Amino acid sequence: MTSDGEADFASVSNFQTQEADVLGLDWSPLFNKYGLCDQTIEIFRSEINQFYLSRGRAFSWRSHRSPYRVLVSEIMLQQTQTRRVEVKFTAFIDRFPGFEQLAEASFSEVLRYWKGLGYNRRAKYLHDISGLVVAEFDGKLPSNPQILVGFPGIGKATASSICVFAFNKPHAFIETNIRTVFIHFFFANQTNVDDHQIMALVDRSMDRDNPRQWFYALMDYGVMLKKSVGNLSRKSRHYHKQSRFQDSDRQLRGKILDLLLKHKQVPLFELPGQLAETLERLTPLAQALCREGLVVEEKGVLTLA
Repeated sequence: MTSDGEADFASVSNFQTQEADVLGLDWSPLFNKYGLCDQTIEIFRSEINQFYLSRGRAFSWRSHRSPYRVLVSEIMLQQTQTRRVEVKFTAFIDRFPGFEQLAEASFSEVLRYWKGLGYNRRAKYLHDISGLVVAEFDGKLPSNPQILVGFPGIGKATASSICVFAFNKPHAFIETNIRTVFIHFFFANQTNVDDHQIMALVDRSMDRDNPRQWFYALMDYGVMLKKSVGNLSRKSRHYHKQSRFQDSDRQLRGKILDLLLKHKQVPLFELPGQLAETLERLTPLAQALCREGLVVEEKGVLTLA
């Protein structure tokens, strides 16, 4: 390292974890000049870890861990804000404390405890996963991400996050808060950033001795950044703005399921009167719910699966 390089790193190292310093720090020139070398990794990790030690978030699925609790929290947190998950998680776990209890329950009861989280097919995924774990894995969640990606509703990123948080195994993954952190530090002046660029940095900078705490820290830092500087994920090539919920097909799907929770059985032809919507719009939504295994239709009558 040249003397100029040493001076560069020294100037960055002088920053403290005070928020004003953190948000004013542009690492892009340093990163572009030296890449993700040992020095930049050390400084980056120190910044993230010091923030986490002083301002890390506390959640029951973090403080009282088990593979089952991690799985439930990770599925719940897909596309759902943490504050909503906090409200539902404890009641769900109290009623279904493990894989066996969840697998034995009816889907209608699972859905009742899921209600309010949205994206209801995830409740079906959890129910089906529990059945698989009990039937094929002796009630123990596999710690291999290549096995987990074969489970309903679990993609590559979720499989890796489960292995990190449940088993403290080092598997790199990206979600919205992690993406925000890496764009902020390493792609501050770029747009259309590809996740392949970010993933290389996530893997290179990962703490392989304690990946669980490292990824907790990254995610919490990303939450802070979103509140302070906005959603930097808009600079990502993979950013998609969520469509509005009001009057959407997603809202109507939820209303159909709520109706079935209340009445158990509803003839298809009665849906328009119950939901103030046309049969032409409701029929394909009901058919989709049937294809996904959430609803059963027999002789024109709908019931929960």
